[in-house]
Amino acid sequence: MGVFKRIATSTVVKDSLHIAIVLEAFFIALAPTVAVACLGVGMAAFLIKWWKDPEFQLNGTPYNWAIAIFMVCGGASIFVSPDRMYSLSIWFVMLLIYFFTYVLVSQNVNTPRHMRDIAYALGTAAAIVILYGFFQFFFGIDTSEMRWVDGEAFPELRKRVFSTLENPNILAAYLDVVACVLLGLFSRLQDRRTRIWLAIGIICCMACLAMTYARGACLTIAVIMAGYGAVKDRRILMAVLVVAVGILVLNPVLLERMTTMFSVGDTSSEMRIAMWESTLQMIMDHPVLGIGGGAYSLVYPIYDTYIVDGSVTLVHAHNIYLNYVAEIGIMGGMGFTIFLFGTIITALFSKKEMPDDFSGGLMVGLGLALISVALNGLTDDVLYNLPSSMLLWMMCGMVVALEENF
Repeated sequence: MGVFKRIATSTVVKDSLHIAIVLEAFFIALAPTVAVACLGVGMAAFLIKWWKDPEFQLNGTPYNWAIAIFMVCGGASIFVSPDRMYSLSIWFVMLLIYFFTYVLVSQNVNTPRHMRDIAYALGTAAAIVILYGFFQFFFGIDTSEMRWVDGEAFPELRKRVFSTLENPNILAAYLDVVACVLLGLFSRLQDRRTRIWLAIGIICCMACLAMTYARGACLTIAVIMAGYGAVKDRRILMAVLVVAVGILVLNPVLLERMTTMFSVGDTSSEMRIAMWESTLQMIMDHPVLGIGGGAYSLVYPIYDTYIVDGSVTLVHAHNIYLNYVAEIGIMGGMGFTIFLFGTIITALFSKKEMPDDFSGGLMVGLGLALISVALNGLTDDVLYNLPSSMLLWMMCGMVVALEENF
């Protein structure tokens, strides 16, 4: 009876783990609080599995040391923060949500079926996000009074969709990720009907992306798709050019915004340059431990030479690399950067033979998606909000699972 009881317990725990990870993937972009609850259930099941199964061992991941540096520096920065309790809460979010998401996926996803379920959950959620974005564009609210829009520079810009996410720039970065994963699958899968549906999905992503009017994200996806098409398949390059030209012709306001991207004539570009200069000064003044995790909004007014308005709160540096270095020090920022780019290299240059075309295409797509995060991070802190960071750490966990567990 004891043997059968252990087998039954093991099956229940494995099923709970599987369901929790899939549900977390589904709810990340739709209801982050529910996703966190699913993560909690998954971690509880994981700990039970670790305790009950004497043969279970943690798999070593390639960049554990870089993650450790990132986490330790984040913890150490608490002691220099102007608000230690707030920085402590930020560090606990990093540890209990982002890192645990990575651990849960990288240590427990070990079959193609499980990986497919996660991919399908992410894809279904993405479809809902995109459809809601279309709904907002055609029937939604006027965002001209919100701070996402430079009303003086772009008086005709009345709508910027954000769907279930916080703002258009976050949605745009998310759509870049989705389009990249679809592109990776499109490049590897051979079934004609499946490829048609993937192509439709990419076009819908691009159309919804255009509705965000996020210049950096539009340029990022164009560069990634054009570059991948030039290297792997010039038909993809031609298709990207046709779709991009079509969207710009049909959307002259987006074309106008794209032409001003490298100009300091509009306030968003001018503000970013001023913020980067102030952030560099922060780094020079606090190179070792930074200013404290999450403390950017508390310290920025001291270095502010552009807005000089105490009623305006800026919560991040509009650059993920500068933001991390400023908040947790140079070593901590380097730890995160090495982890991110190391995972990109693992995904795109893996020599491991995948069990099927879907897994191979997913690996390529995840690598391209992480590149989109890296590029978007140059002009915006796309990891500032909970869903974006959870998704990043989940994707990194999926890459490690594909590389190490299959």
